Formats: sequence, C-alpha cells, structure tokens
Amino acid sequence: MKILISVDIEGVAGVLHAQQVRAGNPEYERARRLMTDEANAAVEGAFAVGAREVWVNDSHGDFRNMPPDLLDPRARVVQGKPRYLSMVSGVEEGMDGVCMVGYHSRAQGRGILAHTINSFAFAAIELDGKPVGEAALYGALAGAYGAPVLMLSGDDQLARENEALFPQAVFVETKRATGQNSGISLSPLEACAAIRDGVTRALRQPDRPQPLCWPEPLVVTLRTQAPAMADLFCQWPQFERLDGCSLRFEAATIEAAVRMLNCCSAMSAMLR
Repeated sequence: MKILISVDIEGVAGVLHAQQVRAGNPEYERARRLMTDEANAAVEGAFAVGAREVWVNDSHGDFRNMPPDLLDPRARVVQGKPRYLSMVSGVEEGMDGVCMVGYHSRAQGRGILAHTINSFAFAAIELDGKPVGEAALYGALAGAYGAPVLMLSGDDQLARENEALFPQAVFVETKRATGQNSGISLSPLEACAAIRDGVTRALRQPDRPQPLCWPEPLVVTLRTQAPAMADLFCQWPQFERLDGCSLRFEAATIEAAVRMLNCCSAMSAMLR
C-alpha cells in the first residue's frame, strides 16, 4: 500500500491567525513545527497498518514549510514549487490513497483562515456551478489519477463542506471554528493522536472509498478580489469576463483546470 499525505497549515490545531501561516513571523516558526508534528502523526498511522511507502507533500504557500530533518525519516518528502500537480504531487506515482492533513474551509466559508488557493487573488471558485475549496479541487485531481481521499483533518467547517464529496472518508476535527481568526482547538498532542488514529481507521476500512471523478470537460467560474485582478487574468484569451470581478473558462480536464488556476495565482503576484 502506497499512501500520499498532503499537508496544509491552516487546519492544524492551534493555528488561528494569518501571522502563523506566513514566513517571516515568529509565530510561523512554531506553527510550521505543529504542521510537521501532524504530518508525522499521519505517517505513523499509515505505517502502523502496513503501508509499504508513504510520501509527504508539503502543500502550503511556497511548499517548503516543514523542516525535512524533523519529518519521519521513513517518509519521502515532496517540497518546492512550481509543480504541475501542486498539493497532490506524487499521486502520479501510483498512490493507493490520499490523506489530507491540516486542510481548511473554502473561500467565503465559515472556517478558520478560510480561502481557496490564494486569498489575495481569489474570492471564490466554482466547478460547474458548485462552490469548491482546496479539498474538492485536489481530491478531484487525485481521483483523476485513481487515488481516493481516505482521510481529512481540519476544523468542523472543512467536514461540513466536504462530507458529501467524500462520504466514505474519515474526517478528523482538530478544532471548531468560531470565526475567521478564532476557534476552539484540541491541544497539539490530542490532535496528533486523533490524526494518527484517523489515518489508521481510514486505511483499515474493508471497503476502500471510490476516487472522486469530476465530470469532464468542466466550466470554472472564478471571482477575483478586485477588478484589476480580473483585468489581469483576462489577458488569457480563453477566459470570458462576466462582470467586474468574475470570469469563467472551460477546461478539458480537472488537471487542466487546477493548473490554470495555479497559473492565475502566480500571475497575481505582479499586482501586489
């Protein structure tokens, strides 16, 4: 059994504020270690039930948050960007399943530090008219490679938004959102124990969840944070402007959709 663990930071226990997720802040240094601890808990859970190979994908920001020397030495580590499959890079290597650790609510959601891909650029994303966040986007991308989402951890809103998409997955609630920057969290030790147990339970299920297969081709609707951002993105001839801040485009596959969104995210840096 070969497992990919994709690790973000906003859903990590004890992480509540933007200063904790941005490099250069003292609080970030502590948060990145909490992120690493939750990744290690997931790795332990996977190996405990017989995984022969576990890959850890650093999936936040510039994708180089977790100090490699602090990660479980049994795991292979995917870090750095750009990379075509972004938060699920490694899934193309024949993974039997994906665990999403430290994930969060979508843009316009009620969760802690809710956003989708890039909070500076994107106000909301829809696939075929359905609002989606990173769990849905990358769960569908993993599904295109035949890998089901087995387990997700984060706040209560993550589960509320994604239970219908991943009905057989194990959801581990590490904190409960009371606002964009407030919540009630498990202690780091409790959260790691819950994640370890959640991965173990997910991999022991007698009936493995089915991969999320999004119908293709698909229509992506993107609402930007400002009209200037839509001006920039619509330099891409394939994009159709809907109003001051909204645009849409068609993608032949979910992989094409995700890669185009990540290109827009990278383009947005010129407006900072």
